[in-house]
Amino acid sequence: MSEHDNTNRGAIWKNPKKTTDKHPDFTGSLNVDGVEFWISAWKRKEGASEKSPALSFQIQPKEDQKPEPRKSGGIGGMDDDIPFNKIGKYL
Repeated sequence: MSEHDNTNRGAIWKNPKKTTDKHPDFTGSLNVDGVEFWISAWKRKEGASEKSPALSFQIQPKEDQKPEPRKSGGIGGMDDDIPFNKIGKYL
């Protein structure tokens, strides 16, 4: 079985320890550039405006960690050598 690269991924599950409205509805973890974080998330309150976020969250580092060096250059592994003119349009 191959090992998965979970860099820049995360997951949340229903919080089985929720006993008050202040406790998060969901908890989980997140990896950002090799740094691990805990995630706490709350659903929109019943009766709240439809413009309210469907899910709000808080992220806290798991411990003192430094990001790992990126494995690929640019966004999605793309090189940063794309020519642009002064107003930001692709040439």
